[in-house]
Amino acid sequence: MTEANITQLYEAHNFKGAFNALVETQQEQLLRVILRIVGDHDEALDLLQDTFIKIWQNLEKFEGKSKWSTWTYRIASNEALMYLRKKKKWMTTSDPLVTEQLEASSFFDGDEAMVALYRALDTLPAKQRLVFQMRYFDELPYSEIAEITSTSEGALKASYHHAVKKIESEVIRFKQFEDLSIKEAS
Repeated sequence: MTEANITQLYEAHNFKGAFNALVETQQEQLLRVILRIVGDHDEALDLLQDTFIKIWQNLEKFEGKSKWSTWTYRIASNEALMYLRKKKKWMTTSDPLVTEQLEASSFFDGDEAMVALYRALDTLPAKQRLVFQMRYFDELPYSEIAEITSTSEGALKASYHHAVKKIESEVIRFKQFEDLSIKEAS
C-alpha cells in the first residue's frame, strides 16, 4: 500500500482503513527506529504499541503537510526519546547494552565492522545518535529529518558531522584495541 492509497482512505474518512494500512506498511520500519534508540527489543515493542496508540488518537488531526512516513517516524522517535528521558538515559554517553544485545541477537551475524559501529553509536548522546541513524541507516534527507526533529537543517548537518567524527574516532580506537588483543593472544 502506498502513501497515496493511505491518503485516499483518509480523505474518504475511512480512518480505520488508513490506520490499518499505516500499521501494515510502517510497523517494521518504526520498530527498527525505536529499537535503535532504546536498544532493548521488549521496550521497543512496548513503545511501538504506544506509538500506534498515539497515531490512532491523533489520526484525525493529520494535516497532510508531510508524508505519512514522516509523521509516523516523528511520533515513534518522540515516544522513544521521551522514554529515554523518563529513564534518565537521555544524555548518557556510554551504554553498552545496545551492543551486548546486538551481539546476542539471532538476527545479527557478528560482523566485526558492525560491532565497531554499534559500539561507537553507544557513545553518542541520544539525539545525536538519532540524527546519525536517520541519515545513515534510513537515508533520510536533511529536510525530512528537520521536519521529524523540529531542528534546522544546518544544526542537523553539524550534528551529523560531529557524530561521524566521533564514530570514526571510536571505530579506530576499537580497531586498535582488537589488534592489540590479537597480538597479545599470539
